[in-house]
Amino acid sequence: MSRTPLRRRAVAPAVLTATALAIWAGGSAIAGAAPVTTLAAGPAAAAALAANQASHDSTADHTWNESDVATVTLTGTGATSTSSNVTVSGSTVTVSAAGTYRFSGSLTNGQIVVNSTGTGIVRLILNGVTVTNSTVAALHVVAADEVLINLQAGSTNRLTDGSANVDAALDSAADLTIDGTGSLIVTGNGNDGIASADGLVITGGTITVTAKDDAIRGKDYAIITGGTITATGGGDALKSDNDTDTTRGYVSLAGGTVTLTATADAVQASTDVIISGGKLTAKSGGGSSVTPGTASAKGLKAGVLVVISEGTNSIDASDDGVHSDANVTVDGGTTTVATGDDGVHAETDVRVSAGTVNVTKSYEGVEGLKVYVTGGSVSATASDDAFNASDPTYGEMQNSPNALISITGGTVIVSGGTDGLDSNGALSIGGGNVIVAGSPTRGGGEGGLDSNGALTITAGTLVSSGLSASTSTLPTAGQGWVSVNFSANQAAGTIVHLATTSGTQIATYQSSKIFKGIIFSSSQITRGTTYAIYTGGSVSGTAVGGGLYTGGTLSGTQSTTVTAGTSTGTGGGGPR
Repeated sequence: MSRTPLRRRAVAPAVLTATALAIWAGGSAIAGAAPVTTLAAGPAAAAALAANQASHDSTADHTWNESDVATVTLTGTGATSTSSNVTVSGSTVTVSAAGTYRFSGSLTNGQIVVNSTGTGIVRLILNGVTVTNSTVAALHVVAADEVLINLQAGSTNRLTDGSANVDAALDSAADLTIDGTGSLIVTGNGNDGIASADGLVITGGTITVTAKDDAIRGKDYAIITGGTITATGGGDALKSDNDTDTTRGYVSLAGGTVTLTATADAVQASTDVIISGGKLTAKSGGGSSVTPGTASAKGLKAGVLVVISEGTNSIDASDDGVHSDANVTVDGGTTTVATGDDGVHAETDVRVSAGTVNVTKSYEGVEGLKVYVTGGSVSATASDDAFNASDPTYGEMQNSPNALISITGGTVIVSGGTDGLDSNGALSIGGGNVIVAGSPTRGGGEGGLDSNGALTITAGTLVSSGLSASTSTLPTAGQGWVSVNFSANQAAGTIVHLATTSGTQIATYQSSKIFKGIIFSSSQITRGTTYAIYTGGSVSGTAVGGGLYTGGTLSGTQSTTVTAGTSTGTGGGGPR
């Protein structure tokens, strides 16, 4: 049983579109909320994006006529230009109208300013630009409809501010897009690295950002669709923080290679974190080897939704790996998490319908008020509960009508230091392959399966082991099961075979941990029928994962027999 209930219940934002509310609530019963439709398995990221403010970026923004490009040459302490819309005052170079401008050269203790009060996009092509400033932003967008920074192919560009700057080294008050194939190195010594007070979109380039506080921040949204981005922040690494508009304040990762390192959160969004492609590597708070403190140091952190539909994601966090104040939805991609706290944590629902989630290290592996697995592959290793459905409005040993673990498809492989699957309410297995290793040393209220409410098994293939294979009362209806309690602990690596009394092997399990009790359930087990338990020998058949094999050739020595639907079988002291 978990010793730490959920920290708080999320409250639905005051204003959400119907689609967003459906994703947020996930069809769960939430006190005071109107009935909603559960989001069907599929492109959850597309649905979440559609419920948010659309990006300012358009295809037309990225094309221009070369004959219309004005040149700006930076000369160290000043500049020259072919455009009357560029003015120079000492080492400050100001663009005052829409158009396309190609910059080259350097400014020492200077600044590029965009202050365009008219309509139209301002494009800045950076072709080998270096700007440093000890007191203010190196590049400052004061006003514009929209600004696009193009990193010209083959160029390396640098923007650096000093410790006195309270904003960002690249600071924009307007919607900002960065594209191209060149390189941009941004160093924010005073505060942030790249910041937009509106939306921020990165579609290309090799971008390296180091900042005292937040590395990359887009207030309304921060969207990455391409490029190679490396961001290191003394605060957050990638952030969107509009907390006054429920359709804004989101982070979207749709492509590119993104490497984030943060003292605080690697990705932080006031509303949604949406991943639909690309490769993400995120490290927060020093990584999973660091004991989490009171400050937030999460891998992915969202105020409303975390949605993962595609992409390859690797998260190493001292705090929660994936965290939402409402729901986490996974319907694709591959996500690997190592954490000093929870691997995947939602204040309401965790839903996995496709893709792969692998929590390699955690305090609790997957935690929510409700945890649903309908497809895909989920594995979790935890020092406490591997899966935990917890309701903070109920006591630890009370049966919550709201808490639920439901597995109806996919493959679930869990290893818990206390419980494998722990629900403070109901625990339902209705399909898929479920392999559970509970505590090898703790009995009492700890086991492979542990629920305060009803345990039901209606379909699927299940094996659960531990010092106690289940602390819940095994069901008297539904799919057949057999339960064996050995007279002595079985060593890690022990092989247990379940077979018919005529010698046909049904399943083989080789545990990675010490165990004393084991439960098998599958469609091949009939209540009231006697089955044989063998130990030793070798494994064969189809590897399901987690040490479970189906079919194959029976080997080993018969230890006992047991009648399906009863817990009277007692095996020998060990393999023979």
